Amino acid sequence: MLSLLLMVSLFLVACGGNNAAPQTETNENTADQPTGEPQFGGNLILGTSGEPVIFNELYSTDTASGDITDLVFVGLTGTNENLEVIPVVAKDLAEISEDGLEWTFHMHEGVLFHDGVEVTAEDVAFTYSIFKHEDYTGPRAGSFTALEKVEAIDTYTVKFTLNEADARFGTLTGYGILPKHLLEHVPVADLEEYREFNIDKPIGAGPFKFVSWTTGQNLVLEANEEYFEGRPYLDNVTFRFASDSNALVLLLETGDIHHMIVPTTELATVEYYDHVNLHSTLALRYDYIGWNLARPLFEDKKVRQALTHAIDRQEIAETIMEGNATVAHAPVSPLSWAYNDNVAKFDYDPEKAKQLLAEAGWEPGSDGILQKDGERFSFTILSNSGNVVRRDIGIIAQQYLAQVGIEVKAEQMEWGAFLDKINAPNFDFDAVVMAWGLALDPDPSAIWHSKEIENGLNRSAYRNDRVDEIADLNTKIIDQTERAALLAEAWEILAEEQPYTYLFYPQQFVALSKQVQGFTHHPRIDMYKVNEWWLNQ
Repeated sequence: MLSLLLMVSLFLVACGGNNAAPQTETNENTADQPTGEPQFGGNLILGTSGEPVIFNELYSTDTASGDITDLVFVGLTGTNENLEVIPVVAKDLAEISEDGLEWTFHMHEGVLFHDGVEVTAEDVAFTYSIFKHEDYTGPRAGSFTALEKVEAIDTYTVKFTLNEADARFGTLTGYGILPKHLLEHVPVADLEEYREFNIDKPIGAGPFKFVSWTTGQNLVLEANEEYFEGRPYLDNVTFRFASDSNALVLLLETGDIHHMIVPTTELATVEYYDHVNLHSTLALRYDYIGWNLARPLFEDKKVRQALTHAIDRQEIAETIMEGNATVAHAPVSPLSWAYNDNVAKFDYDPEKAKQLLAEAGWEPGSDGILQKDGERFSFTILSNSGNVVRRDIGIIAQQYLAQVGIEVKAEQMEWGAFLDKINAPNFDFDAVVMAWGLALDPDPSAIWHSKEIENGLNRSAYRNDRVDEIADLNTKIIDQTERAALLAEAWEILAEEQPYTYLFYPQQFVALSKQVQGFTHHPRIDMYKVNEWWLNQ
């Protein structure tokens, strides 16, 4: 195994990185100190290897799409860099009734959609009513089970009425407001596939307008001159697509892009660019290998525990992540008030893995691969092409699992096809290397409730009655300490049952041209306050 790790390390060096931890400018949750007065103009070029799928936040589940919708649309509320809910289109946070069932927002006047039509309470009511519609096909219906109705009280006042108290509701009021006048004629059952708006011409009220998308090349946005918080400093924001992080680093080196999120495999290269600043912060996310529990191979808890025991996650954190990650044991972030580290931990122990597999009935076959009832323990682990870190995790997991008699094929797929394969309704995978960018509220419902298997985000088909019960109960508890205690039980169960092998909590590194000023590093939102960024030209 040591030889294997050395080979992987050499492989990473050949791809432009090495194992030396770079000295980086750590600028956690703060903006760059500007070198002068903000300037208007210029085209900010952002490098990325992932292309968007859909420009409608009610349906998207990927970060590439989210980066676009964060700039094109705007919500009643948002989240600041300290993970606090703040008003945006709303003048203030909600007025909440004593029983917690009525949430009333008063909106700014004069907020305009990109076609010049004013945003009103009717648009907000229209947007949130979609989540409640029986024909809604997106993944977020489960987040709005407590929402009874939403109504426009007057032009700039909207009231949400809940059927029960929901402690997380304030964090659900930041979805991008959709234009009722453009979409009310589209049946909700057809809205997810309505290409004219979702792909060809999305219209929001955010700081930037959609201009064009050339697949495989770039996506262009332009400043919204009428943005209610003030015209952005930048004239344009262009997302430039590249095949992988190696290609992006070359574009950064030549100055063809101003910004990229840097995988740890490329840090040692990027740190030597004189024209670039590196920023880092702990991301509000965790990376994982997800097991498809609908496949018989992964039904047995002992098997999943064995898989985790067989993979040296600490070594992955130290080599592939070059020490810029901490091993995770449960699906909750250390940044969350609900974090609980007092859970079962399945540390690297290949002998224990072999023991658990034997207890589950798996015995070595003539070729050394484990067998049970005539079936070989063989499966494919998927990740998205262009993501070098996930590719390397797949490769090293393949080698680790071979040591305990499991045959693994590591494959990558293009982002859009990959998402289509692993998400509802297909769920056509054995195992997948992915990450969850976590919501501000730690409610586990969206990913772990069994009701989210068919059309939601529970792609591992995980079922546990007690986790379902906790998911249903926790949002009704307003006291945060009491709620955290209940959620702690959910994390304990999810750690014990290992529907995922929780890999690590990563540091996120952002490389920015020194021309870029006004940047603030957010632990969750990549395109945070881009309207305040400017180019020192």
